[in-house]
Amino acid sequence: MKDLITAGVDEVGRGCLAGPVVSAAVILKKGINMSLLKDSKKISFKRREKVAEHIKCYSWYAIGIATVEEILNLNILQASLLSMKRAVNQLSVKPGLTLIDGNFAPKGLRNCRTIINGDERIKVISAASIIAKVYRDKFMIKLSKKFSNYAWERNFGYGTKAHLDGLKRFGVTSHHRKDFKPVHKILSS
Repeated sequence: MKDLITAGVDEVGRGCLAGPVVSAAVILKKGINMSLLKDSKKISFKRREKVAEHIKCYSWYAIGIATVEEILNLNILQASLLSMKRAVNQLSVKPGLTLIDGNFAPKGLRNCRTIINGDERIKVISAASIIAKVYRDKFMIKLSKKFSNYAWERNFGYGTKAHLDGLKRFGVTSHHRKDFKPVHKILSS
């Protein structure tokens, strides 16, 4: 049991009004600085980027994405689970045990365990939360260059005042989750 290869999995972007949901699967290597690994929400943006680079050097990791279309077709929970499964399936090293943040696991993954608040409690899940958050934040920053009216470079697609004001003034983009209440409300008015 000691040598069981363990992956941590977490997703980001479930509560956003725009953009994909992104998951990361991470298997830590020897030499990683475990003290750097915390819930991604508890690390500043700049620090998180540096920690993500360290994690990438000392892990096997993979990203899984579920698109806005998949979120609309499946629902946010099923799309999140799909992105998690994609991340795990993309790993070049196959885990013997997969630890997943939350209380739902994707169907079809073998030997996985869900852990509520796993991103705070389990270092390998914390690493996955950091990798996923940095990836998604960079994606939204890049997208904000084309869609500058929604402040995505600052809010990353979450429903902040600036984002909601942009929605009211400039309408809905193809990157918005049209069935999420604030977006749906604008489409219905």
